[in-house]
Amino acid sequence: MELRKLIEKLDYKIEKGSLEKEITAVVYDSRKLQKGCLFLCIEGMNFDGHSVVDQAIEAGAAAVVVSKAVETEGEITVIGVEDTRYALAFISAAWFGNPADKLKVIGITGTKGKTTTTYLVKSILENAGRKVGLIGTIETIIQDQHIPSGNTTPESYLLQETFAKMAEAGCDTVVMEVSSQGLMLHRTQGFVFDYGIFTNMEADHIGPGEHNSFEHYLSCKSLLFRQCRVGIVNSDDKHYKEIINNHACKIETYGLEEGADLRAENIKFVTSQGALMVDFTTSGLINMDAQIASPGIFSVYNALTAIAICLHFGVSMEDIRRSLQCAKVKGRIEMIKVSDDFTLMIDYAHNAMALKSLLTTLKAYDPERLVCLFGCGGNRSRQRRFEMGEVSGRLADLTVITSDNPRFEEPEAIMADIVTGIQKTKGEYVEICDRREAIEYVITHGRPGDIIVLAGKGHEDYQEIQGVHYPMDERIIIQEILEKHKN
Repeated sequence: MELRKLIEKLDYKIEKGSLEKEITAVVYDSRKLQKGCLFLCIEGMNFDGHSVVDQAIEAGAAAVVVSKAVETEGEITVIGVEDTRYALAFISAAWFGNPADKLKVIGITGTKGKTTTTYLVKSILENAGRKVGLIGTIETIIQDQHIPSGNTTPESYLLQETFAKMAEAGCDTVVMEVSSQGLMLHRTQGFVFDYGIFTNMEADHIGPGEHNSFEHYLSCKSLLFRQCRVGIVNSDDKHYKEIINNHACKIETYGLEEGADLRAENIKFVTSQGALMVDFTTSGLINMDAQIASPGIFSVYNALTAIAICLHFGVSMEDIRRSLQCAKVKGRIEMIKVSDDFTLMIDYAHNAMALKSLLTTLKAYDPERLVCLFGCGGNRSRQRRFEMGEVSGRLADLTVITSDNPRFEEPEAIMADIVTGIQKTKGEYVEICDRREAIEYVITHGRPGDIIVLAGKGHEDYQEIQGVHYPMDERIIIQEILEKHKN
């Protein structure tokens, strides 16, 4: 592709050379330099692409894009821009033929609910006959292909490449999680979202390498609403006005409180044969009865988000109802049927905030006992272990302390830290280091009316020990335990 075409949507300055060049590849990783490529000098936390311009020249790069002065020799073209990450997004979109123009693109941002809502939307739209790709924390889905994710929101080049693959595979829609990091690093520039969604906002991702303050975190989230055509926001969240400040889109709202364009009412928690659900009605944009096959008020918010989106696609009430009743997200309040007498679920809750939210939600179902099985990751903050131990001790009737991903620490040492936290409470606990044995213990000791949570691993299907990933899928373990005890 001609260099001039690649940069036509950018503000740039030709520092040296000509734009009349054919580009063989767009490269932002110096290990992939090749003859005739366009190399973008990205400045990261640990490496600055501007430092390897000489390598780009030696490899035969046709041009470099820079945001600071560089010394070059030969006929290489040097293009100056304000921000090379921003430039990468637009150049990548052009390189792949602006594939987002061929898709309806739905972007979901917020602290919690992104993953579950993307799967809900995918399920509803596919039931209505659309072909939907998904990009998120767990995986990227292109038709029957499931690709494990590296980042919640991929780098802009990979994102545009994925859009192109989806369009080529026949997808007409893509639903994706949009992280604050992705927005901050301009990964979602170069196109306009058809629909931008805000779920909720809590203090998270504050610290080195992420956001230096809550205000910065909020500001980055709000960028989505300057890059979409329709914004759909949770008006119950106390930060929603700040999120839509300076928006450049039409705004719709959803929530439980008066004034929302789409509102949930008559909410009832339902338990049936080991499953936890919520019944509710909606008013405003659509009046309907609905049931979501997962527990808690946050499940109602997730359902409202999905309904609000799908109304723009002309989905029938019947298709919405059917999808809400059967949608399941791996590792996110994923109920596994083991008994009609008690409920067992797998969830990714792996910090104190997530665990507190989950256990508080489940207590509203008034279980006979709330049993929480969890461990903590090795080579991570010890404070997390103390906090999770204390949360489970205060909210669960029984805590089963076990191993998670010990990495390069001894599992017993991690468990001892959890015990330190739980001993600040009066909560009962047992320690079973082997996670498989711990799962067998809670299943075989389940009582009628119990709710049992396997927390921390969620969608993960491995256990990391001393740098090695060993297969460990809790779903498989559960089935093997049931087979063992069926007689």
